[in-house]
Amino acid sequence: MIEQSTVEAALAAGLEGGADFAEVFVEDRRSTSAVLDDGRVEDVASGRDRGAGVRVVVGGTTGFAHTADLSEASLVAAARDAAAGAVGSGNAGAAVELNEVHAPNPNPVSVLPEEVDKAHKVALLGTAEQAARAAGAQISQVSARYSDSRRRILVANTDGVLASDDQVRTTFSVSAVATGDTGMQTGRESIGHTVGFELFDTHDVADLGRRAARRAITKLAARPAPTGQMTVVIGPGGGGVMFHEACGHGLEADLVNKGASVFAGRVGEQVASPLVTLVDDGTVPGEWGSAAIDDEGRPRRSNTLIRDGVLMDYMWDGIRARSEGRESSGNGRRQSYAHLPMVRMTNTYLLGGSTDPDDIVADTPNGVYIAHLGGGQVNTATGDFVFGMTEAYLIENGRITEPIREGNLIGNGPAVLSAIDAVGNDFAMGPPGTCGKDGQGVAVGDGVPTLRAHGLTVGGTAA
Repeated sequence: MIEQSTVEAALAAGLEGGADFAEVFVEDRRSTSAVLDDGRVEDVASGRDRGAGVRVVVGGTTGFAHTADLSEASLVAAARDAAAGAVGSGNAGAAVELNEVHAPNPNPVSVLPEEVDKAHKVALLGTAEQAARAAGAQISQVSARYSDSRRRILVANTDGVLASDDQVRTTFSVSAVATGDTGMQTGRESIGHTVGFELFDTHDVADLGRRAARRAITKLAARPAPTGQMTVVIGPGGGGVMFHEACGHGLEADLVNKGASVFAGRVGEQVASPLVTLVDDGTVPGEWGSAAIDDEGRPRRSNTLIRDGVLMDYMWDGIRARSEGRESSGNGRRQSYAHLPMVRMTNTYLLGGSTDPDDIVADTPNGVYIAHLGGGQVNTATGDFVFGMTEAYLIENGRITEPIREGNLIGNGPAVLSAIDAVGNDFAMGPPGTCGKDGQGVAVGDGVPTLRAHGLTVGGTAA
């Protein structure tokens, strides 16, 4: 992708002013997407974006520059721009010895998507749409989307790190709209893994279409969600986004250091029910947030954030770990070469327990069962959150009964962690996600087993 001598020249230029640290991040990303909407292929697009970002650190000050020109002259100029005006001391003119990092690849690829004809990809869209429409006459609109990407990166820095990775992601989604007496209701299904086109050897897009349609049709018969404090049971996979947003962000070291986290200063304290063990693991084979290395060249790893309810640690990137005299946890990530890295989650999930999920429901006299949560808002400083319930049902006399709609789940992250009193043995990862933070989006995964928590607020529209 780029000669090592070019990288070494850029690092040397970054140190010319006596910087403490310099880093070069090179990226070459190719992508393809296709969208079908109501029987028409609206968009088939391919693109390529490549370039390099150079970061230079002097004391507590960071300089950054990026370029789409991968020539040595351009990278050296970017390094000097990043270091411009910096006044340092002992590293001026120092040579850098690079040592290649070898990290296990959790995502072997069998079929590169770029080797598959676009017509084959577009055909999948039609298959999904036909299956969705066949699910019922109530289906009035269907859209489907296919996308793949291949992201090759190289990272080198003045700590001697030289690391590279080849990251392939493939995803497919279907959205179906059903129309009836209660108006229009939407159902959505998606799959996505860090694999190639072999994704479709194990996942049937027609089944995705049928499931999306059935979800929309079910919601036509749903009653308005109730309102008030109640017991909530969250199903496997579908509620992981709540722990990602309401808890995970508060465990990112940059937010902790800014005082913007409700978990700041609480390492070693009981912050959750003893049933709760929360993990962030960027090495889970095939999962959406997995890779061999992070975007600072550190090997990804599994980090236990909360164990048996006790806060064990935060997630760290290289710069913040350096300032604390500790190792990075492999959570330094960036959207692209044009962005600075920051602390980000990878695959964040709650470990499964030992209880049969059917027993959890049977032991709940009344409440709400949430199969899938949607988007929401979170205040990381307080942990307060609001999430939409995209698929939910009443629990009555220990049984899941009628579907409900137009409801929100309202609560507080630390309070929910402490209110969990049952954790199922049916752990599942949820659909692929994109996490936004400070204007940057990165691929993430999340997951949960069935779990129960008391005292959450459901904001519904029922009279």
